[in-house]
Amino acid sequence: MKADQEKVNRLLKTARGQIDGILKMVEEERYCIDVFNQVLATRSLLNSVNKEILHGHMEHCVKQAFAEGKESEKIEEILAIMDKLAK
Repeated sequence: MKADQEKVNRLLKTARGQIDGILKMVEEERYCIDVFNQVLATRSLLNSVNKEILHGHMEHCVKQAFAEGKESEKIEEILAIMDKLAK
């Protein structure tokens, strides 16, 4: 993985902490909307992780593929990712 591993690790550890907090909220039968909002916040954080990973991929792997004349494979990968994001 070519993304900033320190940043990705920090974000994932924060997300793990948020998920632990959500589990505790569920166990404590906290107000539904409060739990919902925490899930949204965690999802947003995980989206940031994906963005960082994709950025690293574009900066390293995709650039390298274009330099080597192997851009078709990487373009297909990116299009497949875009399809997943659109769902």
